[in-house]
Amino acid sequence: MSHPSVDFAASAPVNDLWPALVERLGLERSQRAVRQALDLQAMQGSAATLPVLFCETCGLALASTDLLREQTGLNGHGENYVLLFSAKANAVQLVCPA
Repeated sequence: MSHPSVDFAASAPVNDLWPALVERLGLERSQRAVRQALDLQAMQGSAATLPVLFCETCGLALASTDLLREQTGLNGHGENYVLLFSAKANAVQLVCPA
């Protein structure tokens, strides 16, 4: 089985993906999606991964923190970070919910 990959290098770091997600889904559903991403990290991730939430579909994946830093300069090491990714906007936002 092949594993599709996402090229974060083509994506620009922005600060408006979270507000756009909340506007589209509402605060409660957006927070639930982030919690599910963190649950995926807790169940299948490691210190070298962080969860990715795809903004258009609310799909989830795990990505390498080293790859993210190489391609975007964002440092996703640490607990409770979630990367919001929009393929449509070619944008990423690193969020750390409280």
